[in-house]
Amino acid sequence: MRVAVLSVHTSPLAQPGTGDAGGMNVYVLQSALHMARRGVEVEIFTRATSSADPPVVRVAPGVLVRNIIAGPFEGLDKYDLPTQLCAFTAGVLRAEANYDPGHYDIVHSHYWLSGQVGWLARDRWAVPLVHTAHTLAAVKNAALAEGDAPEPPMRAVGEQQVVDEADRLIANTEDEARQLVSLHHADPSRIDVVHPGVDLQTFTPGDRRAARAALGLPDDQPVAVFVGRIQPLKAPDVLLRAAARVDGLRVVIAGGPSGSGLSAPDGLIRLAEDLGITERVTFLPPQSRERLADLYRAADVVAVPSYSESFGLVAVEAQACGTPVVAAAVGGLPTAVRDGVSGVLVDGHDPADWADAIAGLLARDAADVAAMSAAAVAHASTFSWEHTVDALLAAYDRAIADYARSHPRPAVATPSARRGTRRWTRRRGVRA
Repeated sequence: MRVAVLSVHTSPLAQPGTGDAGGMNVYVLQSALHMARRGVEVEIFTRATSSADPPVVRVAPGVLVRNIIAGPFEGLDKYDLPTQLCAFTAGVLRAEANYDPGHYDIVHSHYWLSGQVGWLARDRWAVPLVHTAHTLAAVKNAALAEGDAPEPPMRAVGEQQVVDEADRLIANTEDEARQLVSLHHADPSRIDVVHPGVDLQTFTPGDRRAARAALGLPDDQPVAVFVGRIQPLKAPDVLLRAAARVDGLRVVIAGGPSGSGLSAPDGLIRLAEDLGITERVTFLPPQSRERLADLYRAADVVAVPSYSESFGLVAVEAQACGTPVVAAAVGGLPTAVRDGVSGVLVDGHDPADWADAIAGLLARDAADVAAMSAAAVAHASTFSWEHTVDALLAAYDRAIADYARSHPRPAVATPSARRGTRRWTRRRGVRA
């Protein structure tokens, strides 16, 4: 099987926690790597964001990343990218034209911008389109953080178009599947729920004292950690406000400004000053996976206070390291965290409620902490990339079979006639 994966607005090779890079980047890259180990060939198309980006990067055997030039390398955010979709689509179609007809078996688009390109490629190549939304504008707009900007109407319209056009939809959780039906009137029979995975070889339990020593953190203070993009949607300010109510709690925030957070990149530093907890807060840049694992191990609790979250990969990574999670009871987080077992879910974003939840975890005795840590590891183990790829490949098989039934191809009598038909149809954007 050959799969064309579209990830327009953010590269799978980008460092998560910077710019728009996050859980979706991890999903695209890790699912591709694990599919390639099953013998599937994956080509990922993304937009080049630097003149130094090579046109093609071979990440691993069977995984190719194509950096498509579409618009200026720098200075564009994802809200500017609809103006560059024609150029990006041309680059995708041009790359496919170098192969014999029928090279790809399926197109998988990630995020609505990629879906717009995906349905054109689907029609050109006569293969099914599978789409993963990752987030939905209507869901984000219904739970905006204070000071955050709503998603533009153009995105909501574009998402509806992609939902209508896709042959199959991949939802990260059952909650997202329900949202696709209720908000976009998607056909439930075309939706597959596929939970994202976690790297269970990298994110493992370890020695807390050694992890703290590696990060320069004190061994005699409770530590709460936030990992993610610094923007109102992710709500790191909620953790800081809660920490001001918990005596002695040290906070580590790892990530870079993103989205509407770019307008005030030092906002959290000023907030810590205003709250009088500057000496208890450590800010770190986005971390590598290995350093991230140490950060999770060093924490007594990892906080995920997002206003909207389609899944919550950070929550699962932290639990895989044996660290309980306090998370907002929104989106996919009730799937990612077992309330009262592997962590605690909090309704709303009141700092007092978050302070109570964090203090409650810290007050548990050693036996309770050990039990929750073990439960966290056990829960995270159910989200492997192997399970994710099993479900993705099954969805691809269904999409291909359904497409073949609804798009029967006429038989071609002879090889010479077949070659002639291919040449004729290729000019018209149809594959025989």
